[in-house]
Amino acid sequence: IGSLIHLYSISYMHDDENMHKFFAYLNLFVFFMITLVIGSNLLVLFIGWEGVGLCSYLLIGFWYKNQDYNDAAKKAFIMNRIGDLGLLIGIFILGRQFNTLDYTSLKTIISGASELNLYAVAVAAFALFIGACGKSAQIPLYTWLPDAMAGPTPVSALIHAATMVTAGIFMITRLNFIFDLAPDVQNIIAIVGAITSLVAATIGLAQNDIKKVLAYSTVSQLGLMFLALGLGAYEVAVFHVITHAFFKACLFL
Repeated sequence: IGSLIHLYSISYMHDDENMHKFFAYLNLFVFFMITLVIGSNLLVLFIGWEGVGLCSYLLIGFWYKNQDYNDAAKKAFIMNRIGDLGLLIGIFILGRQFNTLDYTSLKTIISGASELNLYAVAVAAFALFIGACGKSAQIPLYTWLPDAMAGPTPVSALIHAATMVTAGIFMITRLNFIFDLAPDVQNIIAIVGAITSLVAATIGLAQNDIKKVLAYSTVSQLGLMFLALGLGAYEVAVFHVITHAFFKACLFL
């Protein structure tokens, strides 16, 4: 999907004076997302996580001569920092509890442990979910995503489809063995997802800018994915990540 959006951008940005800069940022965006997804531990995930946050800031504020676009970029960046603090706390707690950040080692330790500090695991899971809320635009950290329409349209397509907002879903799915130990946190995820889905869809009905409609639609779809995650249906959430990536990119382009 990233490749197809790149292809589309060639003619879309053809007359822009900063076309070379745009493609540098776009490539960096895809690079950080791939880093986030293929890393085998939470530290590499965090590097990719911050990287896509940086690239979204650079690309949303790409036409920096317009102050409103700069404000939208800053808003996206700062709201993501709030979520990232939660993610960091979650990573620190897991590292402190299990002395490793590697996914496979974590899973082995957790499945083999006779007694676990379930309270610490639950707090870590909740902190990680706050990180996912920031990145994947769930209530109350969802307002940055509709403003992210300030950038060029291919950027919106890339943020909404392939790279940025699905990172939270990916992270929770990747750490499913931790969330399975915290049923209360899973309930919270399901409730937040359901509420976000309803609220965002309702706001989308009243928008008159087509890109804003699509943005609220994305927030709503992500809410549905979180609902699936909270109910433990991880494969359903990932399936919808894939289908959503295709139809949302097509809609934006």
